[in-house]
This record gives sequence, C-alpha cells and structure tokens, in this order.
Amino acid sequence: MRRWALNAAAIVAFAVTIFPVYWMVVTAFKPAKEIQAETPTFIPANPTLRHFATAMSAEGFWRFWANSLLVTAGAVVLALVVALLAAFAVARLRWRGRGAFVVVVFAAQMAPWEALLVPMFVIARDTELLDSLAMLTGVYFMITLPFTIVTLRGFLEAIPADLEEAALVDGCTRAAAFRRVVFPLLAPGLMATSLFGFITAWNEFAFVNVLIIKDQANRTLPVWLSSFRDVFGTDWGATMAAATLFALPALALFLFLQRRVGVGMTSGAVKG
Repeated sequence: MRRWALNAAAIVAFAVTIFPVYWMVVTAFKPAKEIQAETPTFIPANPTLRHFATAMSAEGFWRFWANSLLVTAGAVVLALVVALLAAFAVARLRWRGRGAFVVVVFAAQMAPWEALLVPMFVIARDTELLDSLAMLTGVYFMITLPFTIVTLRGFLEAIPADLEEAALVDGCTRAAAFRRVVFPLLAPGLMATSLFGFITAWNEFAFVNVLIIKDQANRTLPVWLSSFRDVFGTDWGATMAAATLFALPALALFLFLQRRVGVGMTSGAVKG
C-alpha cells in the first residue's frame, strides 16, 4: 500500500508539473479559432505551424536569441573555469582561510540574487556598462559560480587522492596528473553544473530589465517574450510558439547530458 501511495503521489506531482508545459506546446499548434473557443481542447483538431512561422519572423527574434546564447554560454564557460580552479584549491590543497572561503561560498549560494539588483545597477552605471552584454554576462557568471564551486568541490572530494599520488609517483607533474587522471573523472560533475548554469542564465529575467535600459537590441529572449504582442493585442498562439522555441535549447541540452546529470549531481553531493 505504501508503494502504491508513493506511485500515486509521484503521478500527481508529474501531471501538475508537466501540464503547463503541455498546454504551452499544444496551444502553439492550435489554430486561432481553437485557442479562442469557449470550450478548451486538449488535442488540436487541426494542428498548424503558422504560429511558429509568425514567432520566428517577428522583429528581433533571432537577434535576441543570439544575445541569450552569447551571454549564457559566456557565463557558463567562465563559471566552469573559475569554479574548477577554486574547487581544486578547496578540495586538494590546505591553506589558511580555506574554511572561511567555503562558508562565504555557501552564503553566496543561499543569498537571494534579487537583493543585488540595485547594487548591480549602480555598479553598471558608475562603470558605464549599462546596456552592455559584457556586464550581463558577468552578472550571470556571478549567479552560477557559487553552486558550481560547491558541486565540483564535492565531486573532487569523492575522487580518491591516491589516483593523483600514483600519477605523481609515475613522474607526472601536479598539473599533468590533474589533466590526465582527475579531469576525465570530473565529466559528470562538469556536465551537471554546466546544465544548471545554462538553465539559470538562459531563463533569467530580472537583471536584463535592470541592466539593459536604452539599447533594446541587447535584450535577451525572456524580456522579448514578455512583450510579444501585435497591434491588436496578445497573439497567444505566436506567444506560445515563441515560448516553445525558447525552451528548446535547454531541453536539447538536458537530453544530451541526461545520462551524466544524475551521476554528477549525486556524486557532487556526497561530501558537499
């Protein structure tokens, strides 16, 4: 009975979670008449791709898509490089202030990033980086860095140090031992953290509104999607099609990394 109850609860949770996504995708394929009908339909009777064509041909779609990809990829790559070095220093080296550094990283991870909207705006204004994709990339890097450090630190601590020591005995330098022995074993952790960073930066909305004010061409897809309207009001079919296209990169990345993500997350949490 306990197993049946858990399975039923899991099914209910899955249905509640997946239904908004299902409704978004279904609406994207519905003709306008079905969307505006008084009685909703859960399966489109006459599916159409017109809304996708409208979304992709809308002004700024591809430019904002490129902006999102640029700042997201830049932030993820920077976070992985810096976090890998920091995690190695915390997990493998002994130095004064190591414990305090770990506490600060955990505190930064738990802090609400929305509280930094005003300080980040002041910094961007004083450094003349408002309306700059570089500033936006730096903010996304800052948001994803603490989680990346914590996860990679736990994953590094789960890898036996004896493997590195054996490589050092065989004549490798510390850098060569890390590159040839430890780094290949870090693949699951790197994939898990890169997926988290990508989703976080890809979906971010608040900082774009604060840091990109005048130069609308430097905005990203979430902001463009929130203002996707025509002269007659909101085109729900095209809006849902644009939202579906917006979700595809994160979904594709997850499907590509899914075999490694679970292993990376659990391994990184062993001693994190």
